[in-house]
Amino acid sequence: MQDSTRSARPVKRGERLMWITTQRVFYAGLLGAAGERTFGGHAVYVTPAGAPPNRICIGGGAWQEGELLVVPPQVPHQVQSASPLILNLLIEADSVDAGALPSFMHHCGPVDDAPAFVQRVRDGHARLLAASGRECFNSFDFDTLFFGAVLKPRAFDARIREVVDRINADPAGPASAESCAALVHLSFSRFLHLFKQETGVPFRAFRAWKRARSLLRHVRESSTLTDIALDTGYPDSTHFSHSIRQVYGLRPSDIFAGSRRLALHDAGRVVL
Repeated sequence: MQDSTRSARPVKRGERLMWITTQRVFYAGLLGAAGERTFGGHAVYVTPAGAPPNRICIGGGAWQEGELLVVPPQVPHQVQSASPLILNLLIEADSVDAGALPSFMHHCGPVDDAPAFVQRVRDGHARLLAASGRECFNSFDFDTLFFGAVLKPRAFDARIREVVDRINADPAGPASAESCAALVHLSFSRFLHLFKQETGVPFRAFRAWKRARSLLRHVRESSTLTDIALDTGYPDSTHFSHSIRQVYGLRPSDIFAGSRRLALHDAGRVVL
C-alpha cells in the first residue's frame, strides 16, 4: 500500500500519454496498485517535478525510494508511487548494447547521481505534451530526447537476429522454437542454446515478453478482453490474464481501466 501521509499531486487533464515504438516505450500515466512485475527490457521510473520519491522493492527485498529508479531486464520488482502520475521508460534489451548504456543504467534500484537525466525525462514529457494531438511523435528521436544521444544497438549472430526481428515484427504470431530453428537451418537443441547465449534469455521467455508487450498497443481499444487476448496471440482469456499479471503486476482489466484518458501515440497513429 502507498503511504497515505504523503501528499499526491493531482494529474492534470492531458498529462497522460504513451509513446510506443518498435523498441521503446515512454509512459506518463497511472501506476495503480501494481504487484510484482518483470519486464523484458530496461525499465526506468522517474517522478514528476514536485512529487514525492517513488518506492521500489527488488525481488522481495527491502523497500527503497528515489526520484530515479532503474531496473535491468528480467528482474522482478514492485513500484509504488505517492503521485497519481509516473514517468516510465522501457528500452528493449534486444535493441541496445547493455555495456554501452549510460553509467546510471547499470544500477538496479534508486540512482542519486543522474539529476540531468531526471530533468531530461521531465522536459521530454513536457515537449511531448506540447506536441500531443498536433503532430506525429515520429518527428522526435526517442533516444536523443531522453538520453541526449542514440543508444548503441546490440549485435547478434545473424541467424538469431533474423528470429528476433521476425518476433518483433509479429509478436502475436505463432512462431515456435521448432519453426524458428528450421528457418535459420539449425537443429532444435542448437537453436535453443544459441538463442539463450545471444539474448540472455530462453526462447520461450523472450517470446512471452514480446507478446505481453504487444498488449500496450491495444489499451485504448473497445474490444472485449477475450478478443484482445486472441489478437495478441494468447489461446484463451485465462492464459492471457495470468501472463499479463506476471509481467505488469496488474490484471488486464485494470490496465484498460487506467488507460481510458491516455493519449496513445503508436508508430504515427494517434489515439486521443
